[in-house]
Amino acid sequence: MSGGAPSDELLSAALRRAVEPADGQRRRWDEALARPGRYGDAPSAPAQWAAARFAEAGAHELLELGAGQGRDSFHFAQLGFDVHAVDFACPGVKALRKRAGAATLPGSVHALRHDCRDPLPFADESFDACYSHMLYCMDLSTDELDRLSAEVRRVLRPGGLQVYTARTTADPDYGAGAAHGDDRHESNGFVVHFFGRELVQRLARGFELLEVAEFEEGDLPRRLFRVTQRRPAV
Repeated sequence: MSGGAPSDELLSAALRRAVEPADGQRRRWDEALARPGRYGDAPSAPAQWAAARFAEAGAHELLELGAGQGRDSFHFAQLGFDVHAVDFACPGVKALRKRAGAATLPGSVHALRHDCRDPLPFADESFDACYSHMLYCMDLSTDELDRLSAEVRRVLRPGGLQVYTARTTADPDYGAGAAHGDDRHESNGFVVHFFGRELVQRLARGFELLEVAEFEEGDLPRRLFRVTQRRPAV
């Protein structure tokens, strides 16, 4: 929409966001991740692909953003990576910690509750790689994504790889449900930020953008980008 008064749909979304605090989505994810095995135990296809790239690059210390209940976290740990798994939903973090305490793995899983809208609680150049499956397309504004991207770049070591996925504007759900502006739409209580290639390019500032691949997942099916980029070595 260009110029003129905002639509009733946008006004309704703005009012709802003003009434519902910023942690409204966290409460929804708390409810979703309170169900054991919400997404199963099998690793996602992007995690399997990323693990191979990280191993080729000689990575060992891995940061995972939006780890959920850990289906990808434990795949990485099983392959020998030391994983710092971050999520803002308490049930997911509890499930991760419980499973990590009972598991015998070549690598390790350290679970931390953290909201990625805030600065990452890690020192500069702490990690060899960063991975996230659909964290970037949660209810994060473009400005918040800019800040998160800068934080990821900060905590990666020179030459470190990042692989993230996000739903695209070609996704069947794009444009459906309540509009929240900034290419964000709400469906069944969850807000999704849909990515165009322009946003991928924007978030690649300060990185070497190595690959943008399109793939599908699930029954809808969801349509996603898998983005691979690297912090420059110098």
